[in-house]
Amino acid sequence: MEQQPETVFQTALGSITHGDSLDVMRTLKPGSVNLVMTSPPFGLVRKKDYGNADADKYVAWFRPFGKAVKRVLAKNGSFVIDIGGAWVKGQPTRSLYHYKLLIMLCEEVGFHLAQEFHWWNPSKLPTPAEWVTVRRIRVKDAVNPVWWLSKTPWPKASNRRVLQPYSPSMVHLLKNGYKAKKRPSGHDISDKFQTDNGAAIPPNLLAIANTDSNSYYQRYCKEHDLPIHPARYPADLPEFFIRMLTDADDFVLDPFAGSCITGEVCERLGRRWSCVELDRAYVDGSKGRFVRPIQAKPRVRMKRVTPTTQTTLALDDAPVGTNDNDYYKIPHPALMWNGTPEDELPADGGIKRKAAENPQSLPNGVVGR
Repeated sequence: MEQQPETVFQTALGSITHGDSLDVMRTLKPGSVNLVMTSPPFGLVRKKDYGNADADKYVAWFRPFGKAVKRVLAKNGSFVIDIGGAWVKGQPTRSLYHYKLLIMLCEEVGFHLAQEFHWWNPSKLPTPAEWVTVRRIRVKDAVNPVWWLSKTPWPKASNRRVLQPYSPSMVHLLKNGYKAKKRPSGHDISDKFQTDNGAAIPPNLLAIANTDSNSYYQRYCKEHDLPIHPARYPADLPEFFIRMLTDADDFVLDPFAGSCITGEVCERLGRRWSCVELDRAYVDGSKGRFVRPIQAKPRVRMKRVTPTTQTTLALDDAPVGTNDNDYYKIPHPALMWNGTPEDELPADGGIKRKAAENPQSLPNGVVGR
């Protein structure tokens, strides 16, 4: 007999349900959800404990979920999907499954691509090890695509909710002035470029390190002998979109909830929410996010940086930008180009390992040719 969805935890704002999200979405009224924010199981080559469809079958597997989301989504609502890429099994080339997913959701189901985002995880390890650290023929994969889809070309949204501090160079420009002129690219930089709006509009590159290793959720799981979900996105990722795309008391759904990070963020921000997870052990562990009172983040580092204030003091009285957690930096790709000796490229593209590449030294689970 098919297991019916079961609500196993509730707060005044939301609930965690054990069951198939397709069954849950059938019970929701059309147009009742303002935001679907989720990170579904990726279409990876290797199977994971939390369950994932093969990359070559992923689009067919996801199609009914896409149709169900469109039915329950409000006309001006949004559907945000964090979806990691994959490598073709046995070779250093990329799968196209997540692009095929995007095309299916837009051309078949009828969503609009409001904007594509890229989540850069600065703490990502150099993977896949076989191609990156062993044969040295690829660079590490450190960015996840995040598709922001909508039911209409005009979903409700405001980038004023997610502004960022001005960069030091922009603060300098605002203080010292800028000569209005047309760039060689044809862009006309007018006097309005010098207007101090108090903060900067963020780019579609989201730099968020995924370094959580000792949260209360993890301690709760360990204390109760429950598995810790291995594929948790950091809370700042869903918070960016929840802030930008929803108002207080809006309804947010996560149909692939995992450890219910989306629900925890909604609880803190005053949004109604529903998290649905198929694995009962992960559901039981996710309750650890709510056994203590949900509190606001203990950091408000940046209210305003202007040419006059220059810096705004953080809670620890350290100027903004002096703490490593305030900014992530990536080196310019040309930093080591000048004068660096160049090894001869492998004519076979790296298909054969060099003698020094000892298979015994490879990480567990990595198999070489």
